[in-house]
Amino acid sequence: MPKKYVDLETLKYILYDIHKLENLLTAERFQDHDMESLNLFIDSVKEFSDRELYPYFKEMDENPAYHKDGTVIVHKQVETVMRQSGEMGIIAACFNYEDGGLQMPISVFQAVLYIMDAANNHLPGYPSLTLGSAELIVEFGTEELKKTYVPNMLSGTWGGTMCLTEPQAGSSLSDITTKATPTEDGFYKISGQKIFISGGDHQYADNFVHLVLARIEGAPKGTKGISLFVVPKNRLKEDGTLEYNDVMTVADFQKMGQRGYCTTHLGFGDKDDCRGWLVGEEHKGLNQMFLMMNGARIAVGRGAAAITMAAYRASLQYANERPQGRKLSADGKKNPTEKQSLIIEHPDVRRMLLLQKSIAEGSLSLVFLASKYHDIIHSTSSKEEKEKYNLLLEMIIPIVKTFPSEAGAESVDNGLQVLGGYGFCTDFSLQQYYRDIRISALYEGTTGIQSQDLLGRKVPMQNGKGLELLVAEIMQTIQLASKDDDLKKYANVLGEKLQLSQKVLGHLMPFAMKGNYERYLADANLFMEYMSIITLGWLWLEMAVDAKNELGNSDRKYSETFYESKIHTMKFYFKYEVPKTNSLAESLMNNEEITIKKDKEYIL
Repeated sequence: MPKKYVDLETLKYILYDIHKLENLLTAERFQDHDMESLNLFIDSVKEFSDRELYPYFKEMDENPAYHKDGTVIVHKQVETVMRQSGEMGIIAACFNYEDGGLQMPISVFQAVLYIMDAANNHLPGYPSLTLGSAELIVEFGTEELKKTYVPNMLSGTWGGTMCLTEPQAGSSLSDITTKATPTEDGFYKISGQKIFISGGDHQYADNFVHLVLARIEGAPKGTKGISLFVVPKNRLKEDGTLEYNDVMTVADFQKMGQRGYCTTHLGFGDKDDCRGWLVGEEHKGLNQMFLMMNGARIAVGRGAAAITMAAYRASLQYANERPQGRKLSADGKKNPTEKQSLIIEHPDVRRMLLLQKSIAEGSLSLVFLASKYHDIIHSTSSKEEKEKYNLLLEMIIPIVKTFPSEAGAESVDNGLQVLGGYGFCTDFSLQQYYRDIRISALYEGTTGIQSQDLLGRKVPMQNGKGLELLVAEIMQTIQLASKDDDLKKYANVLGEKLQLSQKVLGHLMPFAMKGNYERYLADANLFMEYMSIITLGWLWLEMAVDAKNELGNSDRKYSETFYESKIHTMKFYFKYEVPKTNSLAESLMNNEEITIKKDKEYIL
């Protein structure tokens, strides 16, 4: 196992210095917190992760969750992490005081979950989804629902899930058939099947609170007819005891990676005795679930960013310890009598490590950017600020979910390559990180779905206002960088790519205006990649501007090497990654319709 799974110094630098956590603490909502106490909280979670998560990372992969006798058997550390996440306030961190929470900035919550994900990505999903379920009940549920379920969820004694997907519908939620039948007693009888339910059952929780999308009899077809229900595995009786609620764990899916994080198939109402309680209004379920889905999408990006960081630290350690070959001399020859070089001295290995660093740290900044926007929305009293940052958050959520997942997989793949043949062996962790991260591009809407969301919904929303605001944010950094002689050329490049994006949209938009949405969205994934590269280029330029300023500061917080490494990585990203936008733009503006099905069937 590598000695270091996370770069805590860089995490705090990006959280405190780049995204200015301290500025959030001036808001009334966060006035009871200060930098010292929040820093202690982050450090305590790091110590907890060192002790209770990281040592079990490999063991949980080798001893995966499995289905037995109607329940799912998981590793014993699930109990430890759930209960201690409750005791330490991790689950309750962002909730209001009146709901039993600590009212912390979500930026801090994302920081501590990132540390836990990097330590052992098989474990944090259990408390994280419980938090998301509780958040939805608090936001839309009745006082009775809150009182009944939320305290036990925040303590970690009850688990929580989101139940959307069905065997016949997949990601097409308009086709779900799970049925809710109203009764005279105020509850609904629920019947149906849900699959791919993360953390859906295990032996260490007293109860599970499932948030289930279902269709009330007679509801409109499509997504407009979907309602949301609280459906507990065991319902609470008047005397405070629990009784079975006809929720059956049918199976556990055996997966390529994240094998310690169970994924279940649930059946509701096989004995016609499954009771659910409506959350909010009828037929508003999908809109309500989006609160949880958006949080889950950021969480997926955060988890992928954390795996990327852990894999980078592992391959960096290996490269600094493994001697192999010799550096080329000026005449292109090697001297076999010389001592072997560490592989980190070879340019191609350094290229792969810099790619990993640029994706890992850039993804972390992207997650904290989304977290900052979220915190501003929930702490400002300004209606204009709320609207602005809500649009910005909506604009970047598909990117936050997708870039760390897709680029992170490429990064881990390069880390495996750094190890050579050993990377393919189970003795080393890279192969596990490679398997674990692959699910990230599938969780909470595949890359294709996120890409269509970005181009099809987010770009046009409010006549392009979200995109306009995002471009304005990027331009602020470009203007700052343009004042520095060394950074000016990178600022110019990013500005040119922004202009090129407008040209791309100018080519695509007429298809949407003519109602040809299939053509408009056919290459949405390419547009996602384009905008992701632009966004990461912006975040790296932002880091370089700060690092350049700090290098001239005599009482700088970090070492000269630390800041220089940020500038150097920015230069790498602009040399090797940003130019990819040219080929993406060329494909996006190519008029050939290759992937759209025609009347004549072509053999694939």
